Amino acid sequence: MSEPRVLPTREGYDRWAAKYDTMGNWLLALEEPEVDQALGDVAGLDILDVGAGTGRHAIRLAAQGARVTAVDFSAAMLARARAKDGAQKVRWLTHDVDTPLPFADRSFDRVVTRTDGRIVVTAMHPAMFLKGISANFHDDDGEIRPRSYDATLADYLMGAIDAGLRIVRLSEHPVDETLAARYERSRKLLGWPALLVLVLCPA
Repeated sequence: MSEPRVLPTREGYDRWAAKYDTMGNWLLALEEPEVDQALGDVAGLDILDVGAGTGRHAIRLAAQGARVTAVDFSAAMLARARAKDGAQKVRWLTHDVDTPLPFADRSFDRVVTRTDGRIVVTAMHPAMFLKGISANFHDDDGEIRPRSYDATLADYLMGAIDAGLRIVRLSEHPVDETLAARYERSRKLLGWPALLVLVLCPA
């Protein structure tokens, strides 16, 4: 088996955009209900979706009555998002979060937050890197991996603390039998932590 080809992160996600919504990604299926639970009722709230990709959260939240601004640095991912039903309810912005976000402080109720707001962070669990797993897809060139950066649980927690945020909740979600029955590819990770969810607020 050939080694995966690692591409610069933006280039990798631009190439992934064409098939991102059709590959049956089990980690997304694990994540979505956790995001909904962490956000709560979003009707009438201003929400910022950072790393919005093809708009799977943004469009769903807008349909629930939120005013959503969605940010991603992949133009190809956002092009897919803008073409979807319901996309007209979302404000889309191409932006690299390596530079400051172009919003005033306390502009949003969720993610980039007002005083009484909430930030929900979801990520592939750091334990996945111990299995040699990172974001990937397959195309005619074989396995492609957008460049990822290993992060420990401590990195996430200290990043939040250093940013002046309070940790409201932390949860770790393994692959269980229900998920494995729906997505056979996930069965090899049965019982292994796959998703990290952090809920934060201003300290």
